[in-house]
Amino acid sequence: MKRNYLKTAMIFFACFGFLLATNALAAPKKIVIGHPACLSGKYAKAGEQAIGGVKACIDWVNNVYGGVQVAGKKLPLAYKYYDCESKKEAVTSLIARLITVNKVNVVFSAYSSGLTLRGAPVAESHGMLYMDHGGANNKIFRQGFKYIVQTIGPATNYHQGTLNMIQKVDPKAKKVALAYEDSEFAKMVMHGAEGHAKKLGFNVVFKRTYPKGVTDLTPLLSALKASKPDFIIGGGHFEDGQLFNRQMADLDIDVKALSLIAAATLPAFYKALTSMAEGVMGPSHWEYGVKYSVEEAKKVGLNWIGPDQDEFVALFKKALGKEIIPDYHAAEAGAQVLAYVLAVEKADSLDTRKVRAALGDLTFMSFYGGWDVDDTGLQVGHSMVDVQWQMGKRIIVWPKEAQTGDVAYPMPTFAEKARGKVALPR
Repeated sequence: MKRNYLKTAMIFFACFGFLLATNALAAPKKIVIGHPACLSGKYAKAGEQAIGGVKACIDWVNNVYGGVQVAGKKLPLAYKYYDCESKKEAVTSLIARLITVNKVNVVFSAYSSGLTLRGAPVAESHGMLYMDHGGANNKIFRQGFKYIVQTIGPATNYHQGTLNMIQKVDPKAKKVALAYEDSEFAKMVMHGAEGHAKKLGFNVVFKRTYPKGVTDLTPLLSALKASKPDFIIGGGHFEDGQLFNRQMADLDIDVKALSLIAAATLPAFYKALTSMAEGVMGPSHWEYGVKYSVEEAKKVGLNWIGPDQDEFVALFKKALGKEIIPDYHAAEAGAQVLAYVLAVEKADSLDTRKVRAALGDLTFMSFYGGWDVDDTGLQVGHSMVDVQWQMGKRIIVWPKEAQTGDVAYPMPTFAEKARGKVALPR
């Protein structure tokens, strides 16, 4: 009888030990962020910024914050990314690979609304949390996806601040021309801008889209010139924004203000156009100089996480190994890391459903600003700023509480800029 008891006990302890060993092996040693990044192709400039922002904030989380607190342990973040070449077909295959082969815990979308939307069904089919740092199109959040959450602000808000500013600084400027790329993202920006312009009493004298990959905007710009607008808002992405500005100069289309989405906020925009970019504006999700801080978070009753702006810039340069200043593409990608960390800690789990639910309840402030999402995952807690190129530098000109300098209005004519005149506040 004693032998049977002894045998039973040995079997019990052997099984118990096996279970403990199995659980120890199964316990995660790190949390992996997957990313079909735009290292090359159309969105390479924004993609490089995003990668630098993600790496910078992962560095901060692992080495300053001490890792992610989950289930009683501090786990480090890891980053697995592939080059999607800014192509839709690559995005879908790479997301599937990241989930099934690399076993990532969360997928960050590729840059742009088109690529983000293309990848969403793949993440959804795998029940994978899908975080959007570069797709601003509101349409993405009208599809009923359960696992997507946005960090970048919605497209319909992009040019609202610009219109508010012009109404404030020049009440007599009533005629606005709208000219945007024929993409889902840009058309959504145009839709929001048109509605807000009419609400403010502006007269939309021109409204047209131009094809993706356009190489000549002369016909469109010639028609736009004939409408005699006071100011122009439009754009789409980096390449067409450059072309837009350059051909406006060629055709001597002088207006009081020009604001281009996506392109005008990139350092490469001024590098390519030099003096012809003076006075050009663009809406931005973040610019160095906006004073988000622990103190500002306390004022509005929000929790704070992450590095301050100077720390982020230093970590960004370290991540890319370049003396390059981050722009909003980097900041929003980095802030997304911080949002994920807070959600995992709030859920105390890596389970997708629990983390997604935690993201829905989460509000906080970081160097990027406020963060909050609605029931669909749409970002509603972050505000845009408007920047302008003045003397070769990006100056935050709107809103008043965020500005680092006054707006140069009206902007110099292209003939004046050709003679060396720079944009200076009046």
